[in-house]
Amino acid sequence: MLGVIVFAHGSRDPLWRAPVESVARQIAQADPAASVECAYLELCEPDIATAARRLVAAGARQVRVLPLFFGMGKHAREDLPLLLQALRTTHPQVHFEQLTTAGEEPRLTALLARIALEPMP
Repeated sequence: MLGVIVFAHGSRDPLWRAPVESVARQIAQADPAASVECAYLELCEPDIATAARRLVAAGARQVRVLPLFFGMGKHAREDLPLLLQALRTTHPQVHFEQLTTAGEEPRLTALLARIALEPMP
């Protein structure tokens, strides 16, 4: 089974999580066979280890991590690879894959450009 972790920085503000959770819901709706969890680097729960544990317990043998960072900064370039290596050590039977950061995905940046140019309602 495929598992997906929607991974974001985190915030103490509970409203901040809404867009992250929306992405997770849309993934689950697009593929009901996939198991989806949100995870956060800091300031809120669950962390990535907890999210991965839940997915593995649900039967995931492949886990894709979608970093909702706008660029390839320190968190995506340094912190996340270290966290993924720890997950690979903890769950050697599972294939963990880090996807491109959201802001480096050309389809997303093209969509944002189109949105910026749309007439206001």
